[in-house]
Amino acid sequence: MTTNASGTEHGPPPAKSAPPPTTKGLHGDSVGLLGTVALGLASVAPAYSIAVTLGLVTLEVGDLAPAALLLGFVPILLTAFAFRELNREMPDCGTTFVWNTRVFGPAAGWLAGGWTVLVATVIAMTALAQVGASALLGVLGLDTAQGSGPAVTALAVLLLALTVTVAYRGVQPAAQAQYAMLGLQLVALAAFGIAAFARHGAATPSLSWIDPFGFDSFGSFAEAVLLCLFIYWGWDALITFNEETVDSGRTPGRAAVTSTLILVVTYLFTAFAAISFAGSGSSGLGLAGEETAADVLTGLAPAVLGAAPAKLVQLAIGVSAVGALLTCTASTPRTTLSMSAHGALPAAFGRMHPRFGTPAFGTVFFGVAAAVTLSLLTLVSAEFLGDAVLSVGLLIAFYYGITGFACAWYFRGHLRRSPRDLLVKGVMPVAGGLMMLAAFGRSTYDMLDPGYGHTSVGGIGGVFLLGVGSIVLGAAVMLVVRSRLPRFFHDGRTSVAALSVTEK
Repeated sequence: MTTNASGTEHGPPPAKSAPPPTTKGLHGDSVGLLGTVALGLASVAPAYSIAVTLGLVTLEVGDLAPAALLLGFVPILLTAFAFRELNREMPDCGTTFVWNTRVFGPAAGWLAGGWTVLVATVIAMTALAQVGASALLGVLGLDTAQGSGPAVTALAVLLLALTVTVAYRGVQPAAQAQYAMLGLQLVALAAFGIAAFARHGAATPSLSWIDPFGFDSFGSFAEAVLLCLFIYWGWDALITFNEETVDSGRTPGRAAVTSTLILVVTYLFTAFAAISFAGSGSSGLGLAGEETAADVLTGLAPAVLGAAPAKLVQLAIGVSAVGALLTCTASTPRTTLSMSAHGALPAAFGRMHPRFGTPAFGTVFFGVAAAVTLSLLTLVSAEFLGDAVLSVGLLIAFYYGITGFACAWYFRGHLRRSPRDLLVKGVMPVAGGLMMLAAFGRSTYDMLDPGYGHTSVGGIGGVFLLGVGSIVLGAAVMLVVRSRLPRFFHDGRTSVAALSVTEK
């Protein structure tokens, strides 16, 4: 028998209490391992990523595209372990900002762990919104609108508004929406792969396709692996929800490793299926052909599945972009929330919605920032927007590499405790960091070429100017912020060392 507050017997059961808030106002225990994995996978946009990258990789290395996918995964996996170990020690929604500040100081944390991640994500949001809008218009058969820049941009802005609305309401609605969108992608990729293998005349997959020593030259190998880095990027967004997950010290790290493993299996399956069905040549439906290379799934789906089911694949690509856009929209404000809470950004970014427990100002701010960036870049040139997207690879390699070294340096006192600590906290993060910074150096060199990408200024590639320019601009902005918020740059290591997640 129960009694309500007024003493009446058999009254209604007490309302379920809200999850415990963290010290920043986020609602703890809001999402479990499965939801966190879904957020991580969705943020990579697997259907879109493999569709637009596989053909380009095949152009570089032919049948060795699966080998490039596998080798490109190695530094990602090593970096995922670094993120896992750092999150166990410092479960803060600021992730790379907090970790790099704690290890290398406020300037490195602000620039490499904060600014670089934010710029890369905003640029990615503009591309994802545009891709999602274009794909959805294609599914609806609105070919005229799909070919119209203003129409695509208008729908892209609406998609941004939609994702901001969902993200504004909390991590639970975002995770629930991702289940459906991610499920559609995985079903579409599985259906495409199974049908491609089953088609008459499909070649038997060969182990030589994953031979790491089969590349003709280092240049083609490096270019292919760099392309592959892009299709794995985004899983780390899930760790920004660490203060809202069940068991915040362990769940995000497990989800990071799990999501990257699922990604590599999915990509290899799709790549093997596509090459088995169409080959890696440039004639007919070959993956290196003009009609196929830019979007392998859309190019091959009608021949593999038939015209009507092919629409499912096209829809999956559009939904893939929207799903990644949603995770970006939700994760980015959590980075700035942490930066604001630790005194590295203005207090406005720390404003929380009293009911939803979300960084309200930051969520709207980054939705508007992405919409404005997309509109401006589209007005300047569609080619300029394309080069901005290509520059993201440079930013990814930069902050992943720095974070790998941060892990090893932070745990340097643990490395003699056991072989496991030496391997997971030292050797693997350093190896991942070296690979990422090597990719950064190689990318920087290649991007100097005015023929790299679509634009150039003064004989220097536009992709280089946008990528390196973003980092240089960040250093300039940091000097302005430092003059306004000197306390963080004086004792930032101390501020980020404070407990971030309420002890339970």
